[in-house]
Amino acid sequence: MKIDILTLFPEMFQIFNQSIIKRAQENNLISIKAHDIREYSTNKHKKVDDYPYGGGAGMVMTPQPIIEAIRNVKKNNKGMVIFLGPRGETFNSEMSKKLSDEKELIFVCGHYEGIDERIYKHIDMEISLGDFILTGGEMACIPVVDSICRFVPGVLKTSESYEDESFYEGLLEFPQYTRPEIFENERVPEILLSGHHENIKNWRRRKSLELTKNKRPDLFSKVKLSKKDKKLLGN
Repeated sequence: MKIDILTLFPEMFQIFNQSIIKRAQENNLISIKAHDIREYSTNKHKKVDDYPYGGGAGMVMTPQPIIEAIRNVKKNNKGMVIFLGPRGETFNSEMSKKLSDEKELIFVCGHYEGIDERIYKHIDMEISLGDFILTGGEMACIPVVDSICRFVPGVLKTSESYEDESFYEGLLEFPQYTRPEIFENERVPEILLSGHHENIKNWRRRKSLELTKNKRPDLFSKVKLSKKDKKLLGN
């Protein structure tokens, strides 16, 4: 997968030169490149923002640098252009998995009080992390890109690495334990030490269902329970 990111702060994306995503790039499974929007500004001072028409607080990103950046990046990346903004659909695991099937993607990070409305005709999709305010689109772009990359085949060592994680099937992940077996008088559940794989699988499924039902009823209400799920829950 090829990912290009248009931003005012390309250095923020050095985070992808670490850990799992770094290894994936070294193995040519994904490519992530950040482009400085200021480099595309025709303003002699490389200005990328201005006061909003009609008045108001703050500054608005001007259309010329962003649109020029999109056009230049599209010469080598034909993927959809995604803007991180409040109008978009809220990002979730299902969307992440769907986007991971794309071969190429372009992300645009806004800043200040937003972007000039005329830029939107160059945007194919808008994504929001939720109903709260961040200091810039970069803060939203990082988790979105990271989540998408984890679904790209080969990035994680086995499919189990994400299939058992929270939200993969719309459920929270089951409780996890590791050594020591007893810590501060609290013991690891006996079933996890039993070696009985089917019982362990059922226990994990039941705990996942119970946790989601108790902690995230909004997610649980969307889950299609099988006959086995209902039996595990005692329904």
